[in-house]
Amino acid sequence: MAVTSCRRARFIIAALLAASSTAALAADVTGVVLDGSSTRALEGAEVSIVELGRKVEAKRDGSYRFADVPPGTYTLRAHYSGVEDFSESVTVADTGLLNKAILLGDADSLILVMGQQANLSSSLSRQRAADGVESVLTRDSIGQFPDQNVAEAIRRAPGVNVLNDQGEGRFIAVRGLDPNLNAASINGVRVPAPEADTRSVALDVVASELVEAIEIKKSLTPDMDGDTIGASVEIKTTSAFDRRKDLLAVSVEGSYNDYAESLTPKGSVDFSTRITDNFGIAGGVSYYKRRFETDNIEADDWNDEGLAESLEYRDYDVRRLRTGGSLSLDWRPSSTTKLYAKGIYNRFSDQEDRRRLVFDLGDANLVDADGTTRATVNSGDLTDPDDESRIRVERDLKDRFEVQKIQSYQLGGVTETGPWTFTYSGAWSKATEVENGSIDPIVFRRDFEAAEGDDLTVDFDYSDYKIPEYSVSGPSSDDFYDPSQYEFDKFERTTLSDSSDREWNFRGDVAYAIPLSQGTFTVQAGGKARLRQKNYDLTLDVFDGFDGDFTVADVLGKQTYRLAMIDPVVKKRGERDFINANIDGFEINEIDSLIESNIADYRVGEDVYSGYLMGRYEAGPLRVIGGVRVERTENDLEGNFVTLLTEGTEVDGVELDEDTVVISPNRIKRHYTDWLPSALVRYEASDELVFRLGAFKSLVRPNIGQLAPRVQAERDGDDSEVDIGNPLLKPYRAWNVDVGAEWYFAPSSALQGGFFYKKLKDYIVEQAVEDYDYNGFTYDEALIRYNSGDADITGFEIAYSQAFRSLPAPFDGLLTNINYTYTDADGAVPNEDGSFRNIPLLNSSKHTFNVVLGYEKGPISIRLAGTYRDKYLDELRGSAEEDRYVRDHFQLDASAKYRVMDNVTIFGELVNINNAKYVAYQRGPNTRRLLQYEEYSFTAKFGIRANF
Repeated sequence: MAVTSCRRARFIIAALLAASSTAALAADVTGVVLDGSSTRALEGAEVSIVELGRKVEAKRDGSYRFADVPPGTYTLRAHYSGVEDFSESVTVADTGLLNKAILLGDADSLILVMGQQANLSSSLSRQRAADGVESVLTRDSIGQFPDQNVAEAIRRAPGVNVLNDQGEGRFIAVRGLDPNLNAASINGVRVPAPEADTRSVALDVVASELVEAIEIKKSLTPDMDGDTIGASVEIKTTSAFDRRKDLLAVSVEGSYNDYAESLTPKGSVDFSTRITDNFGIAGGVSYYKRRFETDNIEADDWNDEGLAESLEYRDYDVRRLRTGGSLSLDWRPSSTTKLYAKGIYNRFSDQEDRRRLVFDLGDANLVDADGTTRATVNSGDLTDPDDESRIRVERDLKDRFEVQKIQSYQLGGVTETGPWTFTYSGAWSKATEVENGSIDPIVFRRDFEAAEGDDLTVDFDYSDYKIPEYSVSGPSSDDFYDPSQYEFDKFERTTLSDSSDREWNFRGDVAYAIPLSQGTFTVQAGGKARLRQKNYDLTLDVFDGFDGDFTVADVLGKQTYRLAMIDPVVKKRGERDFINANIDGFEINEIDSLIESNIADYRVGEDVYSGYLMGRYEAGPLRVIGGVRVERTENDLEGNFVTLLTEGTEVDGVELDEDTVVISPNRIKRHYTDWLPSALVRYEASDELVFRLGAFKSLVRPNIGQLAPRVQAERDGDDSEVDIGNPLLKPYRAWNVDVGAEWYFAPSSALQGGFFYKKLKDYIVEQAVEDYDYNGFTYDEALIRYNSGDADITGFEIAYSQAFRSLPAPFDGLLTNINYTYTDADGAVPNEDGSFRNIPLLNSSKHTFNVVLGYEKGPISIRLAGTYRDKYLDELRGSAEEDRYVRDHFQLDASAKYRVMDNVTIFGELVNINNAKYVAYQRGPNTRRLLQYEEYSFTAKFGIRANF
């Protein structure tokens, strides 16, 4: 035994001496890859030493590095889409350093520096060099589209689309899946969510002018956070080393919305400069003021006869202001170390004035006459002298102002010495959403009642189910249009709505590269801590009485609505002077205020500690990455159990003599651990053909609003309802498989195809159910959240991009980018009788595609872009007929540019040329039933950009 151990020790020592001897006779080969004019670093360029089968990808500053290269003469090769390959013989000495700069492209060409072709070349090069399935948008591409924010810029990528809010993109959807299944990061740090109840980030807060590149990673490796099933969206801000020359870019433009008939300004300044060869500063500021209008109709409470008992005509006037800034400090204190400090700050304010005409027909005489719904109250109906029918008409105003902020600050660096690479960073991020004093809403009401002698008939024409029309007749019709008839009912004041989401992030990684006779094997490991705290505090005051006369006539405004006549309306922000002058005359509803202010509050702590071990083998055309990640999640959840017991309710044998609110704090702690293995294979059959195969496990944690232990219960005599949060929800967990092929058949051209499969476990649904047992009581109605079971997600995506440079002039300036994604995502939920019904997963579209047609030649650049998203299930209700669906959506945008001189460009853009609408509906037993209709018309932008 002792002899064997000695032999082993001698063998290990000999191997180490041999390795050190080999390393002593080796050198490092380093350099940068630049465009032919030495202006821009070419991130994603593939650099290889052919004879050794070793290959690396140029980093964002264009740098590349081969460690421990044996002495000899080799062929150094570089590949970048859109230009001819670089190939040159280099000689490596016994020791020391060989530094070789690589220039790609013509020194006088602008193809790699600016414009649509620059974006196409950059995107395809970085996509080709990526480990897994990935799409990339660079700064040039973001500047080419009429995109107002990051969410709208991302939708141009293959398999990506967005969910709109009032015509503006907000949440990203990848491969047709729910936006909640994606994750977003800024400079490698997860972006917290400003909204109170959600985990997904509305990327309309981030201005596209502050972004250098966006990477949409659909395959995960062990060194990446495992909390995504759709994709991980990586947003990168500008670095001083992205360019070799100083940059100052200024943009000034105007924005005009057709409905608002208002011109608003937008401007941005971006800069990048190197103070010394090893220290640089980059950043930018952005300002965008936008005013637009939305015309909306909403219907609900459809009865068994197919008649809507609630119908609302909504007029939105919105003013949004988006400001932001980013700053990056980059320092190279030595040849082996790069350090950085990065920060980004975005502020998004939203002033929304919504005027509304509401028909409450639940107590009216409703009949269906040849497609026309007729609601009547009739004082002269002698056949029913006890007629208690009523048509309630409300006219209200929502005067809401909210401010969202997202900020992220990071310190970090990379040290590369010999075969070792050390990566380290620390970051703090915070997102907030604050309302302070919003009126949401103030309501004025007129009840037309048979018992009061009213005679009113309202006819609704549903021949176009999306835009129902109404007409009023009868002796009381004059009162319908009289503003003095609508008396104050109530107003709700958001005294404070404060949502805060904060995260600390610490990370360290180490990699050791082992040179092989052919290729390299790299062992990498690391750890990460994400310490998150999300809080929500709401103070809502409900005023439902006034000591005096207060009608719409006191605050009368003028409508700006196009779909129907909704006058008289409340003046925009016109209620504030009256309320401030007469606040002592308003009566507060203590019960409702107490309920609303306590049920919403929560505090959620979520700490995630993770580590991973990964191996990376790359030799010639083959790259294999495999390993495992472990993530431990610790939750500390706090909320309130709020119960309203109305007067007359019996509790423990005692009948209550007044309404009573019972508030019980809830606190739950829990933890769970996930092991997340993954393996990716990339194979280059040739320079033109790349195959990919990947399999990995991932998870998505429940939405904060679903997880918070909040319960709101109301027991009103024989009627009862409850809304229940579920702190015991399990995360979504999924096994994912990706298979893909990419054919780079011409310069700046590619055809891609891929198949994906996801086995989803414990997907979460939110559903309204009847007769629900909770806490020893059976509630008539309950809104619950639960893990429903397993689901299969299957699909494929195809993308085609080409720059037609080989065509004869002038057609050699044509470009195109077309992509299509098919997603089949089905699950099941229980029915009341215990059976199950199949559903598409929430917010999942079966078909999505994007089409871009462009032309760029000389000073002219033109682009037409269309994006399509199929219908999707938006909300799950008690039955298939009641479920809420959003109709398919196709939007067309266009942009044109003209370069008046080398550094100055004028441009014009049109957004939503075709006035694409938003339509939500129920499928109904016989036909679609309207739930929501919106239209926005087009927005035109024009301006000038200059680079110095």
